[in-house]
Amino acid sequence: MARKFFVGGNWKCNGTSEEVKKIVSILNDGKVASADVVDVVVSPPFVFLPLVKSSLRPEFHVAAQNCWVKKGGAYTGEISAEMLVNLDIPWVILGHSERRQLLSESNEFVGDKVAYALSKGLKVIACVGETLEQRESGATMDVVAAQTKAIAERISDWTNVVVAYEPVWAIGTGKVATPAQAQEVHSELRKWLQTNVSADVAASTRIIYGGSVSGANCKELAAQPDVDGFLVGGASLKPEFVDIINAATVKSSA
Repeated sequence: MARKFFVGGNWKCNGTSEEVKKIVSILNDGKVASADVVDVVVSPPFVFLPLVKSSLRPEFHVAAQNCWVKKGGAYTGEISAEMLVNLDIPWVILGHSERRQLLSESNEFVGDKVAYALSKGLKVIACVGETLEQRESGATMDVVAAQTKAIAERISDWTNVVVAYEPVWAIGTGKVATPAQAQEVHSELRKWLQTNVSADVAASTRIIYGGSVSGANCKELAAQPDVDGFLVGGASLKPEFVDIINAATVKSSA
C-alpha cells in the first residue's frame, strides 16, 4: 500500500508576527511537489495559528503544537481540542519529546491526549523516541514500543494518526540518525504495529522521522522504505523547508 509522503514543520516557541508573515510568504512562493504527492502541515505557536491559517496556501495545513487532555474548563494556560476544532485547525502534535522531558508528560498522559483529540475530530502527529542513554543501553525499541503501546491501548482507529519517530539525541543537536538507523527503528515500529494492532494499520500508518532533518540529508532519509516523511524543527523556519518538502519526489519517482 502506497503511503502518501508527509512533511510537518514544528516552529516550536519561535517567531514574531513579522517573522511568521515572512515564513508564510516563502512557503506560498515555493515550488513544491503537488498535494497528491505530499501532505504538508506547519505548526506555529498557538498565538499565530489564525494568522497562518488565513494566509497560508490552501493545500498546506496547520497544526497546533499541543492540546489539553480533556474538555476545557479551569485549566489555566491550556488550549482544548474543542477550541482547535472551533478555529478549524485540523492537526495537533502530541507527545513531543520536549513536552515529555521538560513537562514530565508520561506515556499514559500522552495516550490519553491522543485519544481525546481524535475523539473530537482532530488529526494527530504522535511523537515517540528515545534519549541517548536509552539508545546506548540498547533500549531504543523497548522505549518506543512502550510509548506506542500507551497510544494503541487507547485508540481503535489509526486513520488520522501519523507517528513521528524523533530520537531525542538528534533533536536540535545537529546529530542525525543515519538513514540506516532511522530505517531500522521505523521498520521495527511497523512490525510492532503489525503484531500488536493489525497488518492493515501497520501497512497504512505513516511513520515520519524527526531529528535535525535538513535540505542536505532529507533525500537520503526519504529513500528509506519505511520513512514516510519528516517532522522538521529548526529547518522549517528557513527557505530550505521547501527543499525538504520536495524530498517527497524521491518516493513518488521510486
